[in-house]
Amino acid sequence: MKRRTVALLGSTGSIGTQALDVMGRNPDRFEVMALAAGGGNPMALAAQVVATRPAIVAVADAGAVGDVRAALSAAGVTGVEVAGGPQAVVDVAGSGADVVLNGITGSVGLRPTLAALAAGSTLALANKESLVAGGALVKAALQRPDQIVPVDSEHSALAQALRSGARAEVKRLVLTASGGAFRGRTRAELAHVTVEQALKHPNWDMGPVVTINSASLVNKALELIEAHWLFDMPYARIDIVIHPQSIVHSMVEFVDGSTIAQASPPDMRLPIALGIGWPDRVADAAPGLDWTRASAWQFEPVDDEAFPAIALARDAAAASDLHPAVFNAANEQCVAAFVAGALPFLGMVETTRAVVEEYVAPGGLSLEAVDAAESWARTRAGARIAAR
Repeated sequence: MKRRTVALLGSTGSIGTQALDVMGRNPDRFEVMALAAGGGNPMALAAQVVATRPAIVAVADAGAVGDVRAALSAAGVTGVEVAGGPQAVVDVAGSGADVVLNGITGSVGLRPTLAALAAGSTLALANKESLVAGGALVKAALQRPDQIVPVDSEHSALAQALRSGARAEVKRLVLTASGGAFRGRTRAELAHVTVEQALKHPNWDMGPVVTINSASLVNKALELIEAHWLFDMPYARIDIVIHPQSIVHSMVEFVDGSTIAQASPPDMRLPIALGIGWPDRVADAAPGLDWTRASAWQFEPVDDEAFPAIALARDAAAASDLHPAVFNAANEQCVAAFVAGALPFLGMVETTRAVVEEYVAPGGLSLEAVDAAESWARTRAGARIAAR
């Protein structure tokens, strides 16, 4: 089996560190060609460079390049190119690696996604915001139907389950959601929850933005839009169900009444390994289920009154191709405000809804139009937060 070169974007984040664990245990399968990170943790990035010896390192924050170079020098690393700024990350994505794993958080990942596709690389996509903000642009950039391999556990599960039948046999997709930190709470009970409480996810170890989005179910709303673009499935045929155990990662229902589910412990190393190894599996990527122990799985409907984000995402997607970008950008602004204590938990989706409903999309879709929509959304969300 040919050894694959990998460009890893977001290397010091949750996805990146787990990806390096998978690749480090499979050196005969994968070679790290390039690393890209924000630059906020230069020592961790330097340690990754020592372990993987990539040819180039990109640091999104150009101001952190000096610190990264100093950390590399202290570690005795020489001969590694360090480039700074957002364009450096885009350049790494477009460098022609066999696989580009995009583990960046936020819509800033859209340009690297497009660069990887333009270079002909297989894109292992963990940056759902690329498809939320620019789904039509990403689809238009594909050079082959299988160029994107999903890394989110839910979409990886769907991709695996879809192998069980022909496209014409698929009735609907079912995304599962853990319910986050506040599953089962009423809207009234969510009025005064804290940032610390929102960051206590019951099953997954993720970054703060994704964890807070999980608590509000915004993360599942974004994954709804992502599933639409990944699998060319109408929104009306994508359902979401709460599954607190996070064992069944998603399901595909077929026209004959059969449902195929993918089940495994909540460990991102499995979908990461499948993303960079697709269509081949990586042996022992993560532990499997212990079928000798008694267990129970439960499934519940989404409480749309307490958690209205999913319904809002459906409305945004129906409005225009640019409204999801507005939804995502406004939410990112609101999450930052919640963390800073400037917005209550329920205020995040309330403010996002107000911004989405205010937006009027211009004609045409382009990268510049996405940028303009996001900039407008952040400004409007900021103004609404300040006026509270």
